[in-house]
Amino acid sequence: TMDIEPFMRGDTAAWEGRDERLFCALFTPDGTYHNTPFAVQRGHAELAAYWQRVKLQEDVALRYEVLADSPDGGVAHWHVTYQVASEELFAIWARSTGTHLPPREAGSPLPRMVLDGVLQARFEGDRCRECRLWWHSQPQPA
Repeated sequence: TMDIEPFMRGDTAAWEGRDERLFCALFTPDGTYHNTPFAVQRGHAELAAYWQRVKLQEDVALRYEVLADSPDGGVAHWHVTYQVASEELFAIWARSTGTHLPPREAGSPLPRMVLDGVLQARFEGDRCRECRLWWHSQPQPA
């Protein structure tokens, strides 16, 4: 059976490796991933499509701390930094946050981002049935 520690190890490998196959393998075939409280990806095809955005990130570093563990779920605090590797990703980030677009001169270097959040996962057998995230991001201060 799955619990939060191997799930977080798998999530770390999938994000740092920018690998949608590893990411999808963590979930049941109809598993859900609520990347924000108001958005959901359901099933491996939607999970894989969502995970394509990590391919626009470079030098990804993720660390986590398990906050709660139970036989069918868990909660973890996670912290990620990455280098924005494309204007496309910067635009996705700007649209997906509840914050304003930080000032940036056209053609200036893309920022390194800092994300901090909490996830709650519910497991079924050896896979995740539902994962919910609450997080915030900002450019890393100079």
